[in-house]
Amino acid sequence: MAGIIFASKGYTQGREIINFNEQWEFKKGEKDYEKSTGFVDRDWEQVDIPHSYNKEDMQLGRDFYTGDAFYKKELFAKKEWKGKRLFLRFEGVGSVAALYINDRFIGEHKGSYSAFAFEITHSVDYGKKNTILVKVNNEARKDVLPVNHFLFPIYGGIYRPVDLIITDKINITVTDYASPGIYISQKNVTKRKADITVKTKLENREKKAKQVTLQTVIKNADGKQVVFKEKEVTVSPQGMTIAEQELTLRSPHLWQGVEDPYLYSLTTSVIQNGRATDAVTQPLGVRDFKLKAGEGMFLNGKKYPMYGVTRHQDRWKYGNALSPEQEKEDMELIREIGATTIRLAHYQQSDHIYALADKMGFLIWAEIPFVNTYTLEEAANAKQQMTELIRQNFNHPSIYIWGMHNEVYSKTPDEYVAVLTRELNAIAKTNDPDRLTGAVSGYGEMDRPANLAGDVQGMNRYYGWYQGRIGDLKNWVTGLEKEYPGYKLILAEYGADGNIDQSAEELPEKRNPVSGKFFPENYQTETHIRQWAIIEKHPYITASYLWNMFEFAVPMWNRGGVNARNLKGLITFDRKRKKDAFYWYKANWNPEPMLYLANRRDNKRTQPDTTVQLFSNLNKITLTVNGKEVTGKRGVNDKHRVFEVQLEKGVNKIRAVGKNRGKDLTDEMEWMLE
Repeated sequence: MAGIIFASKGYTQGREIINFNEQWEFKKGEKDYEKSTGFVDRDWEQVDIPHSYNKEDMQLGRDFYTGDAFYKKELFAKKEWKGKRLFLRFEGVGSVAALYINDRFIGEHKGSYSAFAFEITHSVDYGKKNTILVKVNNEARKDVLPVNHFLFPIYGGIYRPVDLIITDKINITVTDYASPGIYISQKNVTKRKADITVKTKLENREKKAKQVTLQTVIKNADGKQVVFKEKEVTVSPQGMTIAEQELTLRSPHLWQGVEDPYLYSLTTSVIQNGRATDAVTQPLGVRDFKLKAGEGMFLNGKKYPMYGVTRHQDRWKYGNALSPEQEKEDMELIREIGATTIRLAHYQQSDHIYALADKMGFLIWAEIPFVNTYTLEEAANAKQQMTELIRQNFNHPSIYIWGMHNEVYSKTPDEYVAVLTRELNAIAKTNDPDRLTGAVSGYGEMDRPANLAGDVQGMNRYYGWYQGRIGDLKNWVTGLEKEYPGYKLILAEYGADGNIDQSAEELPEKRNPVSGKFFPENYQTETHIRQWAIIEKHPYITASYLWNMFEFAVPMWNRGGVNARNLKGLITFDRKRKKDAFYWYKANWNPEPMLYLANRRDNKRTQPDTTVQLFSNLNKITLTVNGKEVTGKRGVNDKHRVFEVQLEKGVNKIRAVGKNRGKDLTDEMEWMLE
């Protein structure tokens, strides 16, 4: 193997963080070692991280590989590192990872979506090359969440970045569930001041207790220091030393969501003999949020619209091994639609995604992958992943709620799932008493035994798809408004599948959402048109999250004419095509002037008398068909216009023109009357 050239992320006052993603060697195992050990003699393949060994087979159907794979890399441990502390931090490995240094077992981590860190200080040979081996396995296991591949695939691989972290012997902890080691809390937030508390976890691997200066600095977005605080701390060589600092930020510039996502930076440093020997920097968005029953979200006392989408992290031909550029593209598409909040379903997502949410102003629902079913063996892992989710992401101002589970049930409050949910809620409130907690039911009933342990009741409602009719959403919410007026309710999922390459002139009255092969796009469009019009009239739904922003892989499904795909996304799996429903929400949520003619792919018509639908946030719009103006009317709301038109045989040219500040915005499409 060639020698390693390190690309350093940064050298910050005594702590060195080295990019550890290049020049790995990879080898896939066999499904059954007892029958075949041919992989032992297989050549190693050179790969870079992020990497997934299921980026194709899990996106095509049920015949996908699950099992072991191996990643190997050499580390030359410099002689000058001796006397320091060395850690390897993995941001995401699917799903169970075992780490070996020079053939010595270091530790194992269970769970694909959270980070983990191991100290390797005493396991490397300094001044020599060392072999790093990671054994990875992505089989569904009863004791690791998620316990199956049914709702989404558990891709295999080291699919998020890896860092080598080097610190002095007295350091801010790295192995506290791979958290930053500092925890920023805020109280009494107003425009006049905000009280900030910083809790720092310190470790000392010297032989004696040492006195250090703990220094915390807050800088504004321009890099100017606005708060400075120091504290003398004696760090014990036994256990962990926890130190708190109280700071006051005067006249803070508040973090106001997508309207003004202003970020400070907060750096806590360890000072020894006048020199900074360790430091950690975290984002600081100063904000106060309150979710009020029957009213909605209030951010810094101001009503905040909760226009929500959900996101799965995988992408066509990449699996979940995405680049920062691809993740940024996802978030920019979410911003384009006009969303203000995101449910990151159904698992912890990357550090970069949460950082982008901070910078772009999205309020985030973050959750663990306790979904779909249970085995009675996953409780310990659920508690571990809940703790990891909170500690690793505690400082992100964008996160407002911790999700405990999705569509997992008990018949009584005394049974396994209900009890485990209460335990997960206790973990969340112990680690973070200031944020909300929630659990999600797939039923429309408020009093579900496993779902009232949290602060918020989430419900997934697929009226018109899995149950009832599209308009039944109205009766559901009005019933809850009357029976449970003081409860906090979030519509956690709603929508319908839509194959962008299928269309129907008339909406199908009968459909099979589980095994059907015909899911025309315009049925999805109609579902979102009518259901958003209901949601916006009912503030009892304090937030809503359409399912889903992007199509994603479901290897166990074969529905809607595309194998192994959930087609409820408003954007195709490759992110190249936007469905009509995307533009419906853009007209409703994004104030940027726009107009869009819907059903453009449903262009082969058989009836001359038909309807044209237009989505727009403009006031004055003219529609012409073959050059003749047609009068329209308001649809379900003021962003929806409906035109009854008569088509001629052959090609019909339909054109919409709207005025914005004296300039024309236009959209055109053609329909063929056969």
